[in-house]
Amino acid sequence: MKAIAISGSAKKGGNTAFMLKTVLEELERENIQTELIELAEEEIKSCTACYKCFKNKNKRCVIEDDNLNNYFKRLTEADIIILGSPVYLVDITPKLIAFMERCGMVSMANGYLLKRKIGAGVVVRYRRAGAIHGLDSINHFFLVEQMTVIGSNYLNIGVGRGSEAISFTESEIDEEGLKTMLDLAHNISWLAKKLISQ
Repeated sequence: MKAIAISGSAKKGGNTAFMLKTVLEELERENIQTELIELAEEEIKSCTACYKCFKNKNKRCVIEDDNLNNYFKRLTEADIIILGSPVYLVDITPKLIAFMERCGMVSMANGYLLKRKIGAGVVVRYRRAGAIHGLDSINHFFLVEQMTVIGSNYLNIGVGRGSEAISFTESEIDEEGLKTMLDLAHNISWLAKKLISQ
């Protein structure tokens, strides 16, 4: 059983990665293999709507000069996919949107390669607006891909009180957000084990 988490943050090692690592570390305690990919230093190009993936059906996007195809292959090999993003202005980052669009198109073009995988979104907000909308954007991707969406004790949202460029300091830690991430991990693990036992 493997879980892969993708951080769409523009800053590496920031609050979004911190929240995703919280989930992944708890999954590791449940003997689930994990991997975190941070897109911060990556250029992920947007989908061009060329529909060549539907023509080629080779499980690849025709755009070959970024790492999307490598990451998509890793998504197909995982059982659990966790997508995380900060909300800078009302929605998730453009980089994560581009990632979802291209992975989603290639998946659908090849018979829904992400179908029935477990999906969970994690959103970190800095101001009041956008967190729910951002989480909805991620969840809609999972639903369109026919994945099983997992929730927590509340919405899968954390509050970033410090800079995204640095991890939380002790005084800035969002205790409620951390509890939400831990419960999310427990729910993911519970469902994953139920599915294995079938």
